[in-house]
Amino acid sequence: MIPLTISPMKEEDISQVLKIENLSFLDPWTQRMYLAEIKERDDSYFVVSKLGTHIIGYGGFWLVVDEAHLVNIAIHPDFRRQGIGTQIMRYLLNLAKELGAKRATLEVRESNLIAQNFYAKFGFIPCALRKKYYPDTQENAIIMWLNEL
Repeated sequence: MIPLTISPMKEEDISQVLKIENLSFLDPWTQRMYLAEIKERDDSYFVVSKLGTHIIGYGGFWLVVDEAHLVNIAIHPDFRRQGIGTQIMRYLLNLAKELGAKRATLEVRESNLIAQNFYAKFGFIPCALRKKYYPDTQENAIIMWLNEL
């Protein structure tokens, strides 16, 4: 595995995060959305993964009572399949547990089998379907749960 540092996302990280965001998602988040996550929300926890000074991945969750709702995780395409996503996911799940979360949930595109298999490695299981969840394509989302952190 690549030696990385993982730390809380800061405002100055957002420009690098947005580059990865735009390479990773059909309906990417905006600068304003990330600013709100890190500056305005008390229930939002976002981290970046750096190789030196370069951000190569990030992820985040919302803590809702005792549940972690994972909302974003992405790795720069040049660094995928090298264990970085695994390091970020472990970090996020450990942080959520330290903050009092007892379980975790997420939504994933029905067509994104790579992500579904990635989440399954951590014990997430598909539990329900949200019809036409993604506004860009009207694609369904699979709701996955990890019932014990």
